[in-house]
Amino acid sequence: MNATTLGPTFQKDAADKPDAAAAGVPWPSRVCYLVALATTFWAVASVLFPPSPFSLPLLPSVAVSQHPPRHKPPAGQSNRTATADPCAGRYIYVYEDLPPRFNDDIVRGCRALRPLMDMCPFMPNCGMGRPLGGDGAGAFPARGWYATDQFMLDVIVRCRMQRYECLTRDPARAAAVFVPAYASLDGGRYLWNGTATRDALALDLVAWLSRRPEWRAMGGRDHFLAAGRTAWDFLRKTDDDADWGTKLLHVPAVRNMTALVLEIDPWHQSATLAVPYPTYFHPASAADVRAWQETARAAERRWLFAFAGAARPRSKETVRAEIFQQCGASSRCGLFRCTNASDCESAAAPAAVMRLFGSSSFCLQPRGDTPTRRSTFDAVVAGCIPVFFHPDSAYTQYTAHLPPDPESWSVLIMHTDVTRRNVSIEETLSRIPPETVRAMREEVIRLIPRLVYADPRVKRADFKDAFDIAVEAVLDRVAKRRRGDAVDDEGR
Repeated sequence: MNATTLGPTFQKDAADKPDAAAAGVPWPSRVCYLVALATTFWAVASVLFPPSPFSLPLLPSVAVSQHPPRHKPPAGQSNRTATADPCAGRYIYVYEDLPPRFNDDIVRGCRALRPLMDMCPFMPNCGMGRPLGGDGAGAFPARGWYATDQFMLDVIVRCRMQRYECLTRDPARAAAVFVPAYASLDGGRYLWNGTATRDALALDLVAWLSRRPEWRAMGGRDHFLAAGRTAWDFLRKTDDDADWGTKLLHVPAVRNMTALVLEIDPWHQSATLAVPYPTYFHPASAADVRAWQETARAAERRWLFAFAGAARPRSKETVRAEIFQQCGASSRCGLFRCTNASDCESAAAPAAVMRLFGSSSFCLQPRGDTPTRRSTFDAVVAGCIPVFFHPDSAYTQYTAHLPPDPESWSVLIMHTDVTRRNVSIEETLSRIPPETVRAMREEVIRLIPRLVYADPRVKRADFKDAFDIAVEAVLDRVAKRRRGDAVDDEGR
């Protein structure tokens, strides 16, 4: 009997079924007899002829969760019973098996990292250098202050990353991948060598990474590293030995990554992220930060403005000559003048610079070899309001770390106004009302924790520092790349 025959029969049986109000029992249809007969036959056959274990293909095993399914809570009610993962979206995988030639071996050769300068004293304490507190100078508190070189970012970041609270050994779980190579220390030691020598280790690093499955997963777009120099030091375009720097950031594979640099590449910002220069201050706790903020807040500011630095007589793009002239002619300007750049890196320089900035209301920050300066961050730590002469010295650089309203914490006097129109720096700063100066200084002091790197030896600092903000910016950038969002010209 086929489906065509069964169809009308079922329809007829349904139509002829007595009303439920009737007391009689309905007469069974022919189909009921057929079903009963088939059931009896199947039961007998199953006993006489048991099924073969090979009669059906095996089904793939399915892993069954031991946890009951999570039900969506009613609208307006949070699911407080579910335990949230505080590291969700923040896990980082680190190449712990990166060969030591890319990091530790470089540090072992610290005496040769910079011409005419022994860098070994700056390596202890995870790259912070020797302690400054209790050295008899009286300029620094007993803890949290170190003689940190401005180019030690690679070491500091690697040390902090080793204690990052959301590390994972599973690359598939990671939101980003960290490459613990010392790109800036490698680049700095060979800047005056031939281009083949300068580029050798960087190209070796790219070759090593490209063989890894973690790299191939996104072509490196989820990778990042610290390269603690300005991007200019890694942007050599030719193989001419006379050209400056390495070509690290011109290697196509590296341009897929994010490099934490002290100054961004203005032509390809999606490959770089500007982070603050390391300063002398590395607090271990929020209490250390608050104590120093109170010190900066209570400091007597006897100088209206100040400048610390060396002259750049061969540079036509800075206003330093005018600054030295105007500062020297004013009784309200404090000056720490280095005969040459190395004087600013002497053992006595940290105490002298921080004393000067701590006793000044405004600190002048003209460009140096490039638009940015470490001095900007030393000034902020001292509670001194920075005075810039070009927007690229800060405003277009550290967008993740600085507030969007620059006038709330700094002053901009365009360099052309000073050099061409002979604008008086002293008069310009004197016209700012005292209540405005106090508000700006308070904003500068509030910025201190965001612009310093906490002691990298601490498991977890209880405040958000420059490292935390940089990592958040990297994770946000990688997340956008995973979604296929375009990263804009400012790398966001």
